[in-house]
Amino acid sequence: MPFHIRDEATDRTVRQLAAETGLSLTDAVRQAAENELRRIRREKRPLAERVRAIQARARAFKPTGLAADKAFYDKLSGDL
Repeated sequence: MPFHIRDEATDRTVRQLAAETGLSLTDAVRQAAENELRRIRREKRPLAERVRAIQARARAFKPTGLAADKAFYDKLSGDL
């Protein structure tokens, strides 16, 4: 079922997305809508569940055995 985009800024944005991704206009709109739905659904997950997922990904990294450069990190944080 077709619909028309009557807003120039929206039309321009969809055309830019299609051009940069090589998708058709229809596929660009569908992909953008699907991505936004996924983002909204992800944010609806409880915070504890989202944090557990991040922690699991972080634990998957193996220790390198290298020492952290304290002076470097202090400089990044403004020596806080």
